[in-house]
Amino acid sequence: MRKAAKSRKTNETCIEIAVNLDDPAEVKVETGVGFFDHMLELFARHGRIGLVVKAEGDLHIDSHHTVEDTGIVLGQLVREALGDKKGITRYGSAYVPMDEALGFVALDISGRPFLHFEAEFENPKLGNFDTELVREFFQAFAFQAAVTLHARVLYGENTHHKIESLFKALGRALHQAVEVDPEIKGVNSTKGLIE
Repeated sequence: MRKAAKSRKTNETCIEIAVNLDDPAEVKVETGVGFFDHMLELFARHGRIGLVVKAEGDLHIDSHHTVEDTGIVLGQLVREALGDKKGITRYGSAYVPMDEALGFVALDISGRPFLHFEAEFENPKLGNFDTELVREFFQAFAFQAAVTLHARVLYGENTHHKIESLFKALGRALHQAVEVDPEIKGVNSTKGLIE
């Protein structure tokens, strides 16, 4: 099983996450940020991965540190769980419609961290979640997982729907990229290495 777990404690947050790329049976998320919990659950369910998150952060300030630090640890664990990356498809992409909104994510498990993010959210808050933190989460995840990640909301009106389409698309694209293809010998790179 490709899985990993980690605890990370700072003066701002205490994050505990476990990831299982091959067994989606357990998904449990508790961050104290309800909308973010919902998005991580959708990411895991549509990515068909096991995900257990327990996060405590300085929510009396705002949800920034909790969201960003969760992205950092989640990215680190996905990278660790992938190990030497032998046999993985490497690339994944997904369009996800959510009512009137359409989101798209493409990623490459490349070892080269990069984020291109295009989305506008008219509503600045959903519950105690600042919508500008969607980009912060995607950036933290991409850089710590060492993936090239492109995310875009093509159109839409409802902020909830736009963000939901992105998290679902991220899960589906990641699921595709981490799949093992028995026809791939070694790593899926002409360099013979994905760092």
